[in-house]
Amino acid sequence: MESSIIVALSRQAGLRRQLDVIANNMANMNTTGFKGQNLMFVDLLVKNRSADRPLESKVAYTRDIATWRDYSEGPLKDTGNPLDVAVRGDGYFVIDTPDGERYTRNGRFMLNDQGQLVNERGDAVMSEGGQPFTINPEDQQIAIARDGTVSTAAGDLGRLRVVRFDNQQGLRETFSGLYTSTEDPQPVDAPDVVQGMLEGSNVEAVVELTRMIDVNRQHSGVSKFIDSEDERIRRMVRELLSPS
Repeated sequence: MESSIIVALSRQAGLRRQLDVIANNMANMNTTGFKGQNLMFVDLLVKNRSADRPLESKVAYTRDIATWRDYSEGPLKDTGNPLDVAVRGDGYFVIDTPDGERYTRNGRFMLNDQGQLVNERGDAVMSEGGQPFTINPEDQQIAIARDGTVSTAAGDLGRLRVVRFDNQQGLRETFSGLYTSTEDPQPVDAPDVVQGMLEGSNVEAVVELTRMIDVNRQHSGVSKFIDSEDERIRRMVRELLSPS
């Protein structure tokens, strides 16, 4: 008798988690290199047996089994900052963090006090040679070629290490737009790096707002159904217990 409510509650819980994902997407609409997320739902069939239904039957519950990320490319924005770089197409920059190598599409780089090229957290940006870039702070003419080669008036300093992954869904976000993976990264032999630009978030405000309205409507509908079913069960119990 309570199966309908339990099924509805499973759907309501999934919708609530989906709202959290959508809210996170909207909060990161202006985050450089951010990739939107979504939930994957399945129907979970469970065997059910009751006194009035001696034959075995199944009840379908809604279950969110995974969060998947949309890795489509975001729009490129011109910043005019020579240390801002973006990757067109496939590829991630490699960042050396205290926890090991991490990967990012956020190319908002800068120079620290030691002249090293670092990200916003101060972690070193890695070259193909496995070393950080060190640039003389007095060098104003910093050029980053389409293949990722970094150079100044003093000459070439190396090439940005750009990697890819066969299964991007295996990437896990850690913090500040950095990803980790159990899969070994593969080098991008011919990266398309653009200087003076940043990749924006691929979240579309209108799409996310529409999804939020739709999920809110579904959540409200399920809540009304649960209230209706609860009242129906209470009424049945009262009728069964009332004297004839």
